[in-house]
Amino acid sequence: MARALVIINCIILAIGNCGGPLIMRLYFNNGGHRIWFSTFLETAGFPIIFIPLFFSYLNRRRNNNNEGENTRFFLIKPRLLMAAILIGILSGFDNYLYAYGIAYLPVSTAALIIASQLAFIAIFSYFMVSHKFTPFTINAVVLLTVGAAVLGMHTETDKPVHETHKQYMVGFLVTVAAAVMYAFLLPLVELAYQKAKQPMSYTLVLEVQMILCFLASLVSLVGMLIAGDFKALPNEAREFKLGEAMFYVVAVLSAIIWQGFFLGAIGLIFCASSLVSGIMISVLLPITEVLAVIFYHEKFQKEKGLSLALSLWGFVSYFYGEIKADKDKRIQEEAQLNSLPRRTRITEC
Repeated sequence: MARALVIINCIILAIGNCGGPLIMRLYFNNGGHRIWFSTFLETAGFPIIFIPLFFSYLNRRRNNNNEGENTRFFLIKPRLLMAAILIGILSGFDNYLYAYGIAYLPVSTAALIIASQLAFIAIFSYFMVSHKFTPFTINAVVLLTVGAAVLGMHTETDKPVHETHKQYMVGFLVTVAAAVMYAFLLPLVELAYQKAKQPMSYTLVLEVQMILCFLASLVSLVGMLIAGDFKALPNEAREFKLGEAMFYVVAVLSAIIWQGFFLGAIGLIFCASSLVSGIMISVLLPITEVLAVIFYHEKFQKEKGLSLALSLWGFVSYFYGEIKADKDKRIQEEAQLNSLPRRTRITEC
């Protein structure tokens, strides 16, 4: 079951991580301009989570009826609920930063910048959830940081023709800020799990995800209200280059696909750790790169190629370190188990 959950969450995360930026860019490429509306779509698909929660409730109720116990629909307790509310609010602002970056950057460039968040996740994980640093982790952090710095060079060659240099640079910096903030949020979710003071289950993870997205959506709705999005959207839909009907299709698909990203990310935190979740997000980088070049014919300059190579080098370094550490840990555990009978025999003598 544990392995199946990991695989399912990886698949869901892959769909959301690769499809989310592409469909968001589709909105902006065809006449969309409302950043807060785009931010809202990142988390607006949270009602979908009610479906698995409902089936989980039915299963628990059936089991509890056999034992004569009452069944609660929600399992979450106040301590974890407060943590989820806080993280949800922070996620709303982080989603805005990301949407702002996608509005002014090619998908391939934004994906490379987001890849650098693995370095920040490693740092935050070290301080927040005591994840140990290894030489391979440090090497990966350095390579990913250098890769992001290389990407910042010669940005004029990557700038879309309809944008100013200022818009591009602001988009670049805002995307970096989004990567740093999300790198902080992933270990924060893991810390919330550890401090929850209640048994964690995948049903509880779904509840946390729903609360996170609900609060993030509220932040986005407030932003939409202030920015005047509700008045502007009907006109924007009529002027959408792909047609008014496609405007709403893109919006619905965006909400569904992005929900897969967030659900997969926090699901992997539950099944493994925040760092593993961050690694999976980063590993999907080449796929997002290729899809952006295929569908949007984005330029792939030498700076992007060098940044991609450094990022992949960083991923391989980190993976090798984790595999080696896991192997050493298993060898150590086996050695300890093999030594137990000997000690018992010595004691008996």
